[in-house]
Amino acid sequence: MEAIIVIVGFLGAGKTTLLKKLVDNALAQSWQPFIVLNDYETAELDIAQLNDKLDKQWLKALSGSCICCSGISELRDSVNRIPERKNGVTFIEANGTTDACSLMGFLGVGINERFLAPIQISVVDVNNWQKRDEYNELEANQIQVSSILVLTHEDKVDANRINHVKAELKNINSSAHIISFADVDIAQLPEIAPLNNTAIKLDHHKAHWASSSADLPHLPDYLCVKDICDALPSTILRIKGCTTVADEPHYVYFERCPDGEVYVRPYRGKPDTGTKLLTIGPGSDKTLLEQVIKNALIAAKKREKSAVCNV
Repeated sequence: MEAIIVIVGFLGAGKTTLLKKLVDNALAQSWQPFIVLNDYETAELDIAQLNDKLDKQWLKALSGSCICCSGISELRDSVNRIPERKNGVTFIEANGTTDACSLMGFLGVGINERFLAPIQISVVDVNNWQKRDEYNELEANQIQVSSILVLTHEDKVDANRINHVKAELKNINSSAHIISFADVDIAQLPEIAPLNNTAIKLDHHKAHWASSSADLPHLPDYLCVKDICDALPSTILRIKGCTTVADEPHYVYFERCPDGEVYVRPYRGKPDTGTKLLTIGPGSDKTLLEQVIKNALIAAKKREKSAVCNV
């Protein structure tokens, strides 16, 4: 299986510089990188900086749209068309204004099964962290669902500033691995290292995985929605599901937001990725999702038997 590494970060944080370093690391390990780079207008120019590292067939530029919203279908199609390679690893560099939570949610479904769940690296400019005025929330959002936080521009600040930024990052995402740019070495990041074309996945790194999804069968009643949402840990930032419920003639969409509120509404049309349960945030794990769904269905069957007995 092949790892997907998504690199996010605010404008000018150093995403492309990090990407170049990770590509060099990967090539030194005899891995086979494929790069997808997104920007509103300059993706072709940005990706040209990598022509000396990889043949053009391993580079894909996506311009003119944001991959966390209008460009997500194009991104999915691009990833699913990536050819299989021995020791393959895919890097996706998002544009500087990407809503990282939405991106990881969309990438959680519709990707070919030969890929592992996406892992996100967020590049943090310690000199300008949370000095973005009205864009501070967007910058913080990029931290929430990242497995690894890479600190850049540390030479421009003192140790107090670095420690202050680290403390704020830990407060936003306590399970993230924080590392200085100078210390980044892809071979030392077990979350993303392939071994015999399978990414190493250590148990104590499971909480770092940003998103996961599982097939969601028909739910006998709406209590199943509540049971599923209640059973998943609070570390998961967002829960989304779409399937058929009870005798409803339409699909039903539900969502548990970070504040714990659950919203349910009819879904127009048919989901193109099939009926799915998706989670975003630390603690996301496909096995957990499948068990929670199974338990909800068992509870529904018990309710049905109890109702029959009471008739």
